[in-house]
Amino acid sequence: MFDIIYSLEMIGVVAFAISGMIAARSKNMDPVGVFTIAFVTALGGGTLRDLIMDNHPLYWIKHESQPILILGMAIIFSYWHRMSQIKESRIVLPDAIGLGIFTILGAQLALDLGHSWFIASLLGVMTGTFGGALRDTLCNEVPFIFRKDQIYASISFAGCWLYFICQWLLASETLALTIGLLFIVIVRLLAVRFDIRLQRDPHPRA
Repeated sequence: MFDIIYSLEMIGVVAFAISGMIAARSKNMDPVGVFTIAFVTALGGGTLRDLIMDNHPLYWIKHESQPILILGMAIIFSYWHRMSQIKESRIVLPDAIGLGIFTILGAQLALDLGHSWFIASLLGVMTGTFGGALRDTLCNEVPFIFRKDQIYASISFAGCWLYFICQWLLASETLALTIGLLFIVIVRLLAVRFDIRLQRDPHPRA
């Protein structure tokens, strides 16, 4: 199980880092900016989670392979010409993957430390959304989590509870984790594809 969790963590780091690098390049940032945005996107949510739960040292300090990986990715992304041509709209897929992975892993860690389902769901949402919120804020964009035209945190929250229920009902922790994760990723992509929102503007502009 540990190997599965670690593999998912690395996939989540890569996915969120890619979304951060795409956002940074869309703002014409230099390699330092690309690395900074990728770093805060990939590791910001976990950092907030660890600070709230007083979990020290921070996870990425204990696992320095993660910031090293992000640095290597940022260098390649900055100097490989084809990478710089990736459209900003491509941010949706890696962002959805990162959201799903870190939401569920954040919630799982909170459960492992003895917190209730409700507290674990909040910590899961924080872990999954805070990095993206930092990315968007630093890139001078309204974060997905605060936009009326996006369903973001609500999907993360619902995915946590689906994971908890599956964990309670099913004998397999891995299956419950997979169901919760895939729910978040798929619903997020469908919401973007079909413009699904929690609230419609009652007075759309002409």
